Parts: sequence; structure tokens; C-alpha cells
Amino acid sequence: MDSETAQQLAGIQESTDRLLAAASRLTDAQAAAPSRLPGWTRGHVLTHLARNADGLRNLLHWARTGTKTPMYPSEAARDAAIEAGAGRSAAELTADLRHSAARFAEAAGLLPEAAWAAAVERRGEDFPARRILRLRLSELEFHHVDLGTGYQPDGWPAVFVATELPRVADAFANSPDMTACYLVADGWPDSFLVGPAGQDPPDLVVRGTPERLLAWLSGRADGAGLQVTGAAAVPVPPPWR
Repeated sequence: MDSETAQQLAGIQESTDRLLAAASRLTDAQAAAPSRLPGWTRGHVLTHLARNADGLRNLLHWARTGTKTPMYPSEAARDAAIEAGAGRSAAELTADLRHSAARFAEAAGLLPEAAWAAAVERRGEDFPARRILRLRLSELEFHHVDLGTGYQPDGWPAVFVATELPRVADAFANSPDMTACYLVADGWPDSFLVGPAGQDPPDLVVRGTPERLLAWLSGRADGAGLQVTGAAAVPVPPPWR
């Protein structure tokens, strides 16, 4: 295993441990209470994260064996599995999350070096297996905030923000539903242009820490703490995911 892979796996484990610590403190009533995601309880969020670990482990199997193994049999099956598991006790939810995360970590740790370059597929998109690690960390960090137990974007690891802010900003580049503006992250040399294509460069600039910009763009914060020039208020991004 090369040093980059080892570092990514260590980061995933640290994120998992933080999430497990939060889940283990939940009562059954708190697990059944609404999360920050519309229509989902905390039980939905934790079940989703457990099934996500299983699904990404399927992609690791695909990369290792060459046998096509989709994340889920279908999107409907994915949704049904989340719904079926959401109402369990806090202890059951936490144990499921722990065991599924351990199975994922074991599969990732055993993947041969050459297999990280193998192509796998998710929702019609082909990508190298190495991206599975970024996908898992993204799910853990975004949804830990969504759990609504006190974990905030300001606590996101710097390496996570450094990867995710450019990715989410790119999702809004040329977006007809996004207000055209420049995003300027404190301490970063480059800015990001988002909004409809083909327009004149906008006068609107949104500036702030990388963590707060990412939280705002991803729908995990309302833009409080960001500075805006060229408008009276920070624009509201369209839903990201």
C-alpha cells in the first residue's frame, strides 16, 4: 500500500471514529428524531452510511476481481434498505455502522496496488477505484453534519475541504440555476467562478474560510460568516445533493 492510500484510509478511519462516537451517545428517541435532511430521521442517516459502506465495498470487489458488482441492485433497492433500517434502536444502528465500516476498511486495506486503477461504475459514471476512498470520506463528513448532533463544518478536516470545495464549486460552474459570482477562499491562490455560462464576468464576490464556503455551497449552512461584495446578501445556491 502506498503512502497516499494509507493516509486516505487513516483519514476515513478518523472520520468514522468521530461519527461512531456521536452515534453511540444517541438514545432511541434521539435516533428516531429528525436529522438536518428533510424527511430523514437520524436513523435514516446512519442506515444510509452503513449501506453506503457496503455499496462501496461492492465496488472494491469489482476492482479486485474484475467482476461487475454494482453498489446496489437498483436505486429503489437502496432506498428500501435505508427505509427498512431507519427505525432500529440506537444500539442497533451504531453496531451496523461499526461493522459495515470495518468490512469496508478491511476490503480497502487488502486491495492490490494495481487494482486501485481499475475502472468501476456508479450511477452511469466510470471512474478509477481510487476515487472510492474520496467518496467514502465525503459521505462520512457531510452526513455527520446532517446527523444534527453538534458536529459543524468548521470541524471538517483540512484535507477533506481541500478536495471537496473545488469539486462542489465545479458542480456549480456553468449552472443556470446558480447566481453568477466568484468564490474566494481565504488563503487560497485561486478563485472559483460559478453560475450560468456565457455571461460577462460577475461583480458579485463571496469570500470566506474554505470550510464556510463549502458548507454554504453544499447546503450545510446559510452563508453566515461569509463576506459578499456586489450584492446585499449572500445568494442562495440551488440544491446540490
